[in-house]
Amino acid sequence: MHDPSNNNTGHRQELEQWRKKIDALDRQLSALLCERLHCAQNISTLKASIGEQVLQPEREKEVLNNVLGHADSESTAGVLEKIYRCIIEETRLFQHEKQCGEQNIQP
Repeated sequence: MHDPSNNNTGHRQELEQWRKKIDALDRQLSALLCERLHCAQNISTLKASIGEQVLQPEREKEVLNNVLGHADSESTAGVLEKIYRCIIEETRLFQHEKQCGEQNIQP
C-alpha cells in the first residue's frame, strides 16, 4: 500500500529546499538593490550639479525596456514591469530625498 505520509514528507522537504533557494536569492537581490540605490545616490548628486531634474521619463522607459527585454515569458514580463515600476518610483523618491538633504546642508 501507498503511505501518503511518505509523500507528504517528500513534498515538505522539497518545499523547504525551494524556500531556502528563495532566501538565498532574496539576500542577493537585497545586496543588488542596495548597490542600485548607491548608484542612484551618485546619479542624484551629479544631476543636481549639472542642473538636471530627478524625473527623466525617457530614461525610465529605457530602464523598463532593458529589463523587459530579458524576461523569459510574457507572464514574467508583466510581473517584472510591475516590480520595476515600483523600484523606479522608490528610487526617484530616494533621489529627491537626497537632493533635498544636500540642498539643506549647503550654505
